[in-house]
Amino acid sequence: MKYLITALAMLAAAPAAAADKMTVLLDWFINPDHGPIIIAQENGYFADQGLEVEIVPPADPSAPPRLVAAGQADLAVSYQPQLHLQIHEGLPLKRVGTLVATPLNCLLVLEDGPIKSPADLRNKKIGFSVAGVEEAVLDAVLGNHGVSTDDIEMINVNFSLSPSLMSGQVDAVIGAFRNFELNQMDIEGVAGRCFYIEEEGVPSYDELIYVANPDRMDTDKVERFLAATEKATQYIVNNPQKSWEIFAATSTELQDELNARAWVDTLPRFALRPAGFDAGRYARFEQFLLDSGMINSLNPVDEITIDVTAK
Repeated sequence: MKYLITALAMLAAAPAAAADKMTVLLDWFINPDHGPIIIAQENGYFADQGLEVEIVPPADPSAPPRLVAAGQADLAVSYQPQLHLQIHEGLPLKRVGTLVATPLNCLLVLEDGPIKSPADLRNKKIGFSVAGVEEAVLDAVLGNHGVSTDDIEMINVNFSLSPSLMSGQVDAVIGAFRNFELNQMDIEGVAGRCFYIEEEGVPSYDELIYVANPDRMDTDKVERFLAATEKATQYIVNNPQKSWEIFAATSTELQDELNARAWVDTLPRFALRPAGFDAGRYARFEQFLLDSGMINSLNPVDEITIDVTAK
């Protein structure tokens, strides 16, 4: 008995195993799109998985995937459309999980304005923030209504998407997020209307994904990270108001009407199975980019995404 007591005492005195550290780079400042990551942190789900996760908003939103490719972080939150192009550019990246499983991007116009259909945008001005995939998306949406990008004027409005629309600088904007810009405009007393790109000729895709460098990543840590965010997503779905309170309490900057509305609108779009993926969705979007002239060849799905749960 004496030896058993001594052994138990030594066991109790032994330090707990150190958690595995991970660095996750966000795509932008913390906002409701990142709900499962923040809830996993606040509710201790990462700790339950033996992880110590550092969550880093970027100084430059375009940098996170490249930093992950260079081995300077474990994961980055990024976008499926951009991932396809980055792989064709030669970046060693793959999608390892999904955060937001539907498009958020939309073609945004004024609800009471003259644009009732994308067909009405012929000879009009369309604002955008980031060139590249947005041009292919816009070409598909307009082409669905007999209009081409040659028939419109594209204006780089940087990140002033809804302000440029409300001020009359442009007639529409592409790249607006339906869970943010629509709410932002409504709060300011100007109603907006979204043409949803997946209903206008663009293949559906995962808006926000987790990307990793497959040659550098620790698959076990990534799998545990995804398990924690899956549990957090389930908690959010089951406890929408409580989860909002936990999320908003992390920063006074989140405690406003815009973020409260965006939380509600984003909730049904979170990936319920972050590790799961639809191979056909990635193949279709790769084909879409080829057809639009954005890429010159097709990559197979296993060069774009990986199932980290496969044994």
